[in-house]
Amino acid sequence: MARPPRELTPERSIRHLFGAEMRRYREAAGMSLERLAEIVRSSRSNLSRIETAEQMIPPELPAQLDAAFNTDGHFQRLYPLARREAHPDKYRRRMELEERACVISYYAGQIVPGLLQTEEYARALLRVGDPTATQDELEAKVAARIGRQRLLTADPRPHLTAVLDESALCRPVGGAGVMATQLELLAASVDTSHCLIQVLPYGHGEHALMGGMLSILELRDGTSVAYEESIRNGHLLETDVDVASYRRAYDRVRAYALSPTDSAALMHDVRRRLSQ
Repeated sequence: MARPPRELTPERSIRHLFGAEMRRYREAAGMSLERLAEIVRSSRSNLSRIETAEQMIPPELPAQLDAAFNTDGHFQRLYPLARREAHPDKYRRRMELEERACVISYYAGQIVPGLLQTEEYARALLRVGDPTATQDELEAKVAARIGRQRLLTADPRPHLTAVLDESALCRPVGGAGVMATQLELLAASVDTSHCLIQVLPYGHGEHALMGGMLSILELRDGTSVAYEESIRNGHLLETDVDVASYRRAYDRVRAYALSPTDSAALMHDVRRRLSQ
């Protein structure tokens, strides 16, 4: 028995409205997703995710939909609004995209990224982030964060590159013992078959990514997205212009970072100082 189509929520955002309008015109034309996929030279799964606002809208699709449905520019008028708005489920969306990424590039200014955190390091961060959480709630958050690390052993697994500011090494999150274990893990991961970690030293000075965290996800379909994160908020950026701008900034920061070998040496040095 075929599964019923997922209920749409066009009132939530322009992106949701775009998907709902796409389904409305498609069904009015008596057209299946398979048939529309043939017309616009896409895949059924991609079109299904666009209808439910789970996937970014390719820039060529609006004109193709207007031609397929004879809608006189309707989708081309919606598209500029849809591509500029923040995704209403941006964190969940970011997690979904992370699972589909073949390359993940991080810049972290103050803390170690979640995919590289030890359990105790994650627990310390999550505890201070929500001091009112019960122990059960805290452990559920820790399990969810550490569970994301299954990506690093998946088949296929993504290639991970990370540039960590020296600040992320020197602040003893969770205390000296927890931080020493975290540094040991990082040092062991600086240069492996699927992971490359470098440290941006204090001596470099100012740069374009100061003050936050950035991840750039290169997906298996050839598209890329960026996720910029501050203390309480995150912004998912999906346009080619925005992603390219952040990619240039990331590449410049990485060019000034220490080599993996020198980065590991600095991690070991910080670890020794913590034990004194």
